[in-house]
Amino acid sequence: MYKIEQLIKYHYFADVLRTTGLEHITDPLTGLISRAYILGFARSLIADNIPFSFVMLDLDNFKFVNDTYGHSTGDDVLRNVSASLSEYIDGFGVGGRFGGDELLFIDLVHLKYDDKKAFFTALYNDGAVLRRSYHFTSCSPFITGTIGCATFPDDSTDYDELFSMIDKTLYRGKSKGRNCYIIYVEEKHRNIEIKKLAGHGICTIMQAIARNCEHVRGMDSKFRSVLPMLMDEIGITDLYYMDGNYIMRSVLKSNFSEDVHDIKKLMKDDIYRTNDIEELKDMAPVFYDVMKKHNMETVMVSRIGMKDDTDGYLICAEPRSHRIWQEDECAMMYFLSKIIATGIRLEGDTFPEH
Repeated sequence: MYKIEQLIKYHYFADVLRTTGLEHITDPLTGLISRAYILGFARSLIADNIPFSFVMLDLDNFKFVNDTYGHSTGDDVLRNVSASLSEYIDGFGVGGRFGGDELLFIDLVHLKYDDKKAFFTALYNDGAVLRRSYHFTSCSPFITGTIGCATFPDDSTDYDELFSMIDKTLYRGKSKGRNCYIIYVEEKHRNIEIKKLAGHGICTIMQAIARNCEHVRGMDSKFRSVLPMLMDEIGITDLYYMDGNYIMRSVLKSNFSEDVHDIKKLMKDDIYRTNDIEELKDMAPVFYDVMKKHNMETVMVSRIGMKDDTDGYLICAEPRSHRIWQEDECAMMYFLSKIIATGIRLEGDTFPEH
């Protein structure tokens, strides 16, 4: 993938390639720079006091791709994502493979927070590398990724500390539901401990949801008590619900009121999710029109009810392009739906009407 003329403009690679063939410094599967040499490049930039952003990209749900489509398709995905990434950063960065489905790249241009944010926003939203389908003969897997980033020398002048920062921010992104980027900010991230993040799992979050709901009365209060947690954990910007009159309402926007009476046609199970609302067009055209009206692109619906009785639905709907709802996020919404259903039966809770 990389050519000698692309690399020799960097002093480190110019020196390496005087004695080492290109095939010995690139990963045989992806064509990216191999682990030892991309990390060596980072160390050389620090030694030469050249500012750069250090970025690690982890492909989301890659085990699912291998298990569902086969390891050959997994290899094809890695090759294609790597090619797209190297093309995307050509001219200002170099990409490498850290191992497995983890890629690294060095960015020599986007160094300040606002510049990094703009770059990553574009990377995630323009569909060139992530949040896109890669088309092969037998399948078209949809690929997202999680990114952690820190910058030399602004965040640290020490290689090991800098690497620890991107590791922590990457893990933070995974703990927030994946499919996102986290830029290291000292005030936010300096005290992050990966062990604590690892312990901050689905069981811990469900316990917190239950405690919050126990301490308030009324459905509206329950919604408002858990919404900040859901916004932080699964990255939603609002929480919607459909009441017994088939009206979709918002927890945050009092004037939001839409008829979505055909939403029940989607529900073959207690949870429905899609990252492509075009799937709704034929199954639930009224709900589809509401989603289009409000520029929503990804939807999760959870049934509120017990046994065969349905009281309503919780709805997560986001304008963010190509989000994939994770299993633990679905579990949270299912759990909250059961708490709401229990409140209806035991406490006489009713859906709020703004």
